Formats: sequence, structure tokens, C-alpha cells
Amino acid sequence: MDIVTKKKLNILIQLALADKDFAAAERELIYRIAEERNYPREAVQELIDHPEPIGTLGALSERQKVDYLLSSIELVLADHRVVESEIVMSQHIAIKLGFFKHVVDHLIDKLGKVPVQDLQLGSFRQV
Repeated sequence: MDIVTKKKLNILIQLALADKDFAAAERELIYRIAEERNYPREAVQELIDHPEPIGTLGALSERQKVDYLLSSIELVLADHRVVESEIVMSQHIAIKLGFFKHVVDHLIDKLGKVPVQDLQLGSFRQV
């Protein structure tokens, strides 16, 4: 199985569980991403039933890190309810990906309102 996809799905599942309410819209997003990447549905269900520790994310490419970050924010916004536990978890994920935590507020405010290429994520990278 694709370890990069598994890590991404695991992060999204943990983020969906952060507010103790795994919304249908969040579940649909996770299954859609899995399907797009040909990741088995039963393996996704196994991750939902038994999420794994997030671990390190430093071995990802820059493109993968941005993809993980954007997908995380997309999941936060999926159910049209942004709660503090999701923000904190997203900030934790952003830091693990090498971004400053305030990138989360920026993305929650801008994602879906401006083209992705205009988000200027480089200014939120840790050196």
C-alpha cells in the first residue's frame, strides 16, 4: 500500500476525530481522497477504527507537505463548523510539516476564496 496516502488519510482521520464528531462530510472527503489514490476502502475503515500515531512528516516532499496541509484545512471546513480542537490539531500538523502555526488561520480564512496558487504559503514556512 502507498505509505504517503496512508499517512495523509491517517492525519485526516485524526483531525476528523479531534472534535469528537466525525461528520459525514469529513468521512466523505476522506473516502474521496482514498478513492482518487486507489487506496482500498477497507484499509481506510481499518484506519478509522484504529488510527495510528502521526509520527514525523519530514521525509515528505514540499509538494506533499502542501498537499497534506491543504487537505487538512479542507477537512476542517468540510462540515462548515470550525472548532477550537480542530484548529489546535491543524496547527500541530502544520508545525510537523514545517509551517508556522498561524498558517492555519490564514488558510481557514482564504481557502476556497482565492486560487490556491495565490495563498503564498512560502511566507509561512519555518526556516
